[in-house]
Amino acid sequence: MGLKGVVKKGMELGEMAFNKDGGVINWFPGHMAAATRAIRQRLKLSDLIIEVRDARIPLSSAHEELQSQLSAKRRVIALNKKDLANPNILNKWVGYFESCKQDCLPINAHSRSSVRKLLELVEFKLKEVISREPTLLVMVVGVPNVGKSALINSIHQIASSRFPVQEKKKRATVGPLPGVTQDIAGYKIAHQPSIYVLDTPGILVPSIPNLEMGLKLALAGSVKDSVVGEERIAQYLLAVLNTRATPLHWKHLNKKMEEINSASDDKLEYNLKDLRPRKRKPANVSDVQYVEDIVTAVQRALYGTLSEFNGNLEDENDLECLIEEQFKELQKALKIPHKASEARLMVSKKFLTLFRTGKLGSFVLDDVPEAKPVS
Repeated sequence: MGLKGVVKKGMELGEMAFNKDGGVINWFPGHMAAATRAIRQRLKLSDLIIEVRDARIPLSSAHEELQSQLSAKRRVIALNKKDLANPNILNKWVGYFESCKQDCLPINAHSRSSVRKLLELVEFKLKEVISREPTLLVMVVGVPNVGKSALINSIHQIASSRFPVQEKKKRATVGPLPGVTQDIAGYKIAHQPSIYVLDTPGILVPSIPNLEMGLKLALAGSVKDSVVGEERIAQYLLAVLNTRATPLHWKHLNKKMEEINSASDDKLEYNLKDLRPRKRKPANVSDVQYVEDIVTAVQRALYGTLSEFNGNLEDENDLECLIEEQFKELQKALKIPHKASEARLMVSKKFLTLFRTGKLGSFVLDDVPEAKPVS
């Protein structure tokens, strides 16, 4: 009840239309509605579907509205961002999909070797069609920000190296914000037979069935932060970590942090606006060390507050009190000035960045269901 209570109390935060009875959540930009209609038309013509999902939310990142159509086609589910997902839990998810007779492959869309394995599986699945069709169509679909465009770019690079004579094609647009790819574009990736891969816009389901799924999608970045609110997403993340007792696994960091604190008080000041590495810029050793120190401080702060917590995590009021205390400790760990305006928002943004970049560890937020047919 503790986690569910915290989830329900976030209904009025952000721009998303949360219903008080826990009903559907509506957020469906106009360009996505138009893209959905285009996708439905192309689904009828496609020979195989690559459905890209976020490996951290293998079920929540499924496109619910199109599942009936997708499951009726040859389909490969690509669980992208596997480097951010707990490998043990991810393997259980792969086993679940296999038990449902559904092809599934964890991938890293930025790794050519990983994408090559996906293409090998796609070609294998298309073998029975190749003998009778001169042209084959492969569609890539998925909700926003699961890595479809990054996957398309990698496929294009691999295809170009395989077929140097092929005319150069414009790469799919890649951006950090959900829903950035708004046009459907196609790429010819093979000859004899001709195989085309179409990149479709990311489409979030018009109605998210429950609040927690909406928060998972927001935490993974498939819904813009402003729709839900950074503070609500950060509170949800803290509730998940606490109810799973994750911070208690960071006990060893106490000694490490004590060593850091006693090593030197003369530390340079840094700006933690963006923890993500900048392209084409070699990482500064002192910056890297600073981020590592920040991560250690954050993990230690969460361990300390949870280990000293005497309440009941199943009680939503107790859990909220714990989260409030953790926000205070995170503000110190993230070195945010006490009197800073919007300090709580700054804490939320930086804490979420640490999670999304894998600095806090690898996670899978969806629980593996008992084996049953995939919807």
